[in-house]
Amino acid sequence: MAKNYKSFTGLTGFYYKVHGEDTVQGGTDPERIKYLQEISVSNETSLESAYGDNEVAEVAQASSPVEVEAAFHKLPIEDRVKLFGLEQNEDGLVGIGEANAPYVSILFAKTTEQGGVEYVALPKGVLSMGDTEGQTKEDGVEFSQDSVTGTFMPVEVPGFEKKKSYFLGADEDGSTDKRDAVWNALFGVAHPDADKTEESNTP
Repeated sequence: MAKNYKSFTGLTGFYYKVHGEDTVQGGTDPERIKYLQEISVSNETSLESAYGDNEVAEVAQASSPVEVEAAFHKLPIEDRVKLFGLEQNEDGLVGIGEANAPYVSILFAKTTEQGGVEYVALPKGVLSMGDTEGQTKEDGVEFSQDSVTGTFMPVEVPGFEKKKSYFLGADEDGSTDKRDAVWNALFGVAHPDADKTEESNTP
């Protein structure tokens, strides 16, 4: 297969799933959040050297936890309750106090102008809510945004021998093979449109 050098120009398809009782694939159904504006996944590594006889004897690589920063046009309050473990009373009021965010899995897709998609899946981490900010309306219109940060850890992922903090899959225009594989490995369920795709490909 030829290599793909098409650069990414967009973002879409942000999903999350709240874990159940320390299991990656238990818990709630995957939930969609629309209008993801920007996101970064930082996987910092460092090289550590051991010395002897006035020279380098060995070099080892150390990895830090994966850090995530994301911004949305608007993060609905229903999703904030689930993502950050907020308490909601009988009147629908949401309280913010002691942090109690659950483990979550998240998925998003980077898109190209030619229709190709790369999926980025993070199986287990904790997200925290950004600052609550606002400003007065002036002559022009300036939209606000909601931000989140998170830390993700290595876990066992079906199909891999070693633990992974995140994994990728890329589809060319018109293909959904990697999308379906990523959903199964990350969420333990089929993509909602998997059956439709199979039907459309049936002669």
